[in-house]
Amino acid sequence: MRLFDHEPLFAELTVRGFGDWAESLRAETAQAIARGKHGNLETWIDAWHRLPDVESAALNAGADAVTVSGTIDDLQREELPRTLMAFHPWRKGPFELFGITIDTEWRSCLKWDRISKHVNLRERRVLDVGCGNGYYGWRMMQAGAKLVLGLDPFLLYLMQFEAIRRYAGSAVAHFVLPLSDTAIPERLAAFDVTFSMGVLYHRTSPIDHLQSLWNSLIPGGTLVLETLVIQSEVRTLLMPEDRYAKMRNVWFIPSLPMLLLWLKRAGFRETRVIDVSPTTSEEQRRTEWMTFESLADFLDPTDSTRTIEGFPAPVRAIVAAKRAC
Repeated sequence: MRLFDHEPLFAELTVRGFGDWAESLRAETAQAIARGKHGNLETWIDAWHRLPDVESAALNAGADAVTVSGTIDDLQREELPRTLMAFHPWRKGPFELFGITIDTEWRSCLKWDRISKHVNLRERRVLDVGCGNGYYGWRMMQAGAKLVLGLDPFLLYLMQFEAIRRYAGSAVAHFVLPLSDTAIPERLAAFDVTFSMGVLYHRTSPIDHLQSLWNSLIPGGTLVLETLVIQSEVRTLLMPEDRYAKMRNVWFIPSLPMLLLWLKRAGFRETRVIDVSPTTSEEQRRTEWMTFESLADFLDPTDSTRTIEGFPAPVRAIVAAKRAC
């Protein structure tokens, strides 16, 4: 597998009548990964080249950890953890490569368990906005998706994805581009299912984000939205003056009734609340693969129901909705 091999994706889009969008994606991607664009990119590319070449490798995403199996020698096994740590911090996962477990900050398998039984992905074309390192995309492919395109502007996550994709085989239609929802043109209507998980509260205009998601879907297509919410029975929201759980870029955290109104105003119908759950240290925590601060550092040490700033502790909702025809 070649690094940054996006041509099969662009060819697929062109055949389906989205050639102009494919050309736009090609140009924006080339600009995002241009030499000198990020100070660590060359280091990450060098680490990618140091990963072991394994012709018989196989990737399986049917269990909690997305697993790459195959035979490597003792020297390769000794070097592999150091090579993978070049992509630190690993936030979404877990992964396992040739017997080396990457215990990521988020046990993303728990969120996937809450979602997967409620959404049919078989033979669907899927867009995953804010996809991170592509963990969920591998689970989507295992669930039968025909194609998964992930968008995430952080180059580290792109390189983590490329480290796993190296062993997936050229026929696997899972791609990540270093772009955001701003790359979705108006009235695109290209995907059967679109996911947005952990993105909405980072947007200065949540309605613009929802409308971008609407634009991505075919008429009748399904949106799966996961976001922070505040627990209230009325239409209200929290807008932090500065930080929320030590995050600077949190703008609006709606109550569930407010979120449902936003979805309705953005053109979605048949809304279903799949899950509402507090975030716990079982799901998000510091590990040797993510050594920075994590959930325990974001909460009041004397009251785990409040953030360090005094706001309600993180609660996340998962909602599915249909794009109106």
